Amino acid sequence: MPARKSPARKPPERCCDVPPKVRRMKASDARAAVAAFRALGDPTRLEMWRLISAHDEPICVCDIVERFHLKQPTISHHLKVLREAGLVTVSRRGIWAHYARDAKGTAGVRSALASILPAACASGV
Repeated sequence: MPARKSPARKPPERCCDVPPKVRRMKASDARAAVAAFRALGDPTRLEMWRLISAHDEPICVCDIVERFHLKQPTISHHLKVLREAGLVTVSRRGIWAHYARDAKGTAGVRSALASILPAACASGV
């Protein structure tokens, strides 16, 4: 039996306002935004990023470990995810790793939020 085509339905007159034109994100920007949002989607990583971002200078991993009730390998895994997402940088000082907020990654998160939120939401309206 041949498939029947359903008739096209016309929306009622004055159904909806015309949606604003939204420019597509560049694929590379979208990938970076998704990686950052995935990384920050974990409550522990979000708090780690907030802790690191609150400091003007890099913070020692030993200070990060002290603040969370997790074992050091778990902390290292979360920091690796943040680093791979471009949200933090790491530098070595002897045997210690020091983490700092990556300004480029933070700017990317801000830009991604600005591009996906309608202007009314971004302005608090």
